[in-house]
Amino acid sequence: MTASDQPKPKKRSRLFVWLAILVALFAAYSAGWYALANKVRGEVGAAIAAINAGGANADCANMSVSGYPLRLVVSCDNLAYENDTTNVAASTGRMDAMARIYRPLSPVADIVGPLRTSAPGMAPLWLDWDKMRAAASLSLTSTAGLALRGEGVSGQTDPQDDSEPVQLFSAGKAEVMLQPVGQDVDAGFSFSDLQVDAEALDGRVLPPLNGAGAATLKNGLALLGAKAETLRGQSIDIGQLELSSGTAHISVSGPIEVDADGLIDASLTIRLQDPKAAAAILGAAIPEQKRQIEQGFSALAMFGSEPTMPLKITKGKASLGFIPLGDIKPVQ
Repeated sequence: MTASDQPKPKKRSRLFVWLAILVALFAAYSAGWYALANKVRGEVGAAIAAINAGGANADCANMSVSGYPLRLVVSCDNLAYENDTTNVAASTGRMDAMARIYRPLSPVADIVGPLRTSAPGMAPLWLDWDKMRAAASLSLTSTAGLALRGEGVSGQTDPQDDSEPVQLFSAGKAEVMLQPVGQDVDAGFSFSDLQVDAEALDGRVLPPLNGAGAATLKNGLALLGAKAETLRGQSIDIGQLELSSGTAHISVSGPIEVDADGLIDASLTIRLQDPKAAAAILGAAIPEQKRQIEQGFSALAMFGSEPTMPLKITKGKASLGFIPLGDIKPVQ
């Protein structure tokens, strides 16, 4: 045996050792993944059982956990919730909620429509979409943030209800975001190509709209935790609310408060681009004030193409500068 042949047995032995280690690690990882999958399955089942024990009826039909080796995916053929005590019900189609093993605090869920809802005091609704994704941003030390993004979103009264369905709206894209900040909750939204059906506005006509907004709900975490059923006694600070259509652009900012009787008080700032085009939109939306709106906005156009004016609401009575807009019904 020559000197060059001596290391070969050692090399083979070292290779087998590393191979055995890899096999052991893979087996341990696989056992851990399946143990975690079983734990997730049990926790989802326990959460549903807790809801049902409280008097409601929740279901994640044909629940399964998959995604081995790098993901955990919880799937349901459909989701349903019904509470006979409050007469609230909701259901959707299939849901696939996924978290990557290496990013467990950033789960996402794809949801198939339609979403059907019913609640006291409102017609049963049927919301549908081409694509809907919910994304959460979790933390070990704070409450999660949530974003909901949809494409091809539309709404109508439930066609399976006894009455003739009413088309409500459609939007090319829509997004809603919630993020706790201390005890408050920051909320944001955006939408594009929103078309509100005239039938849903008692014959009032609006052009396609784009919009975005950001607001802070004061003491929002306590409200959500208490499952508040009213906004009376609450306040909202609007950072920016924007609506646009063509060359017309309207933005609103400022605080809004709701008193114990449900009456609204607000001191808002309105900024306009192309007042005449904005007047045409508002005149169609509020036809009973069309003449006053056109006269007022024509006067505003004298101050330039981007004037600013106050929107005041005092105990439910609204006025845009010197233009009375009428009364706002109390918030329930």
